[in-house]
Amino acid sequence: MTGICAVLITAPDAEWLGSFVRNLVDDRLCAVGHVSPVRSIYRWQGEVHDTGEALATLRTMPSRVPEIIARTKREHPYVVPSIITMPISDATPDYQAWVIEQSSPA
Repeated sequence: MTGICAVLITAPDAEWLGSFVRNLVDDRLCAVGHVSPVRSIYRWQGEVHDTGEALATLRTMPSRVPEIIARTKREHPYVVPSIITMPISDATPDYQAWVIEQSSPA
């Protein structure tokens, strides 16, 4: 078991999400964020939607997740943003150390 985790966040716009992730990295809430286009199919307010979205996959420490969630809820354009945290059960020691170092408060 490692001391790091992944946080997944979707958003309607890759530019907004990229800027949001950049701010998280700048503020050392996560070490890295990968932003990718995705196709999302979901039910919202009684209708099925099939839309393009962006997905950010962050690497951070579990202790940083509450602040990531709070900031996402505060700044995200969705009423109910998708924020999912998953443990990383295995990672190389040097990568784990890098994530911890980069997402620790300065």
